[in-house]
Amino acid sequence: MHCFFVLRNDKSGCGGGRALISLWALLLGSGIGALAQSATPPSNPNAPFSIRATHVMGLPNTKNNCKGMLSLQNNALRFQKCGNPDAQVNFASVHALFLGEESKQVGGLPLKLGKAATPYGGGRVVSLFAHKKYDTLTLEYVDSDGGVHGAIFEVTKGQGETIRNELVARGVSPSSGEDQPTKQNTPEVTHEAK
Repeated sequence: MHCFFVLRNDKSGCGGGRALISLWALLLGSGIGALAQSATPPSNPNAPFSIRATHVMGLPNTKNNCKGMLSLQNNALRFQKCGNPDAQVNFASVHALFLGEESKQVGGLPLKLGKAATPYGGGRVVSLFAHKKYDTLTLEYVDSDGGVHGAIFEVTKGQGETIRNELVARGVSPSSGEDQPTKQNTPEVTHEAK
């Protein structure tokens, strides 16, 4: 520690400027190595991919709000609840893919009682920390009879973008109307007081 102060004032003290240059070179080299290691390799479209998810609704023969594994393999998106046969949607039948972000309050009855018992309106502060954010993945697909269906999945925050990118890499096209605002089907009626 004392050498750094001596280096500035007396270059012959603790090894001169060479020690400082060597230190900076070492730090710079390790930083570049760390950046090179964090680069992600390109995804292999044939490799199986699976993630924990909640099926909110939409797949045939699958209960609503059940947890299971959402996987991409053999040109199909599959959802399997432990021990049950999996429900699948072929990539070719998917017409639209939407990604959303939601939050919900967690904690149940104990948290509600704690919020009510917190004095001076402190329950509002507790509510700020009692929300869990998650991503929603919505698929619009056509079944074998030509019927249009939708399936909604809930995954942890940040994993929705990952699975969307995997689906796009495997040939599923993202929806064309994703960036367009939704249009109202019925005209809006305004009441004016005259």
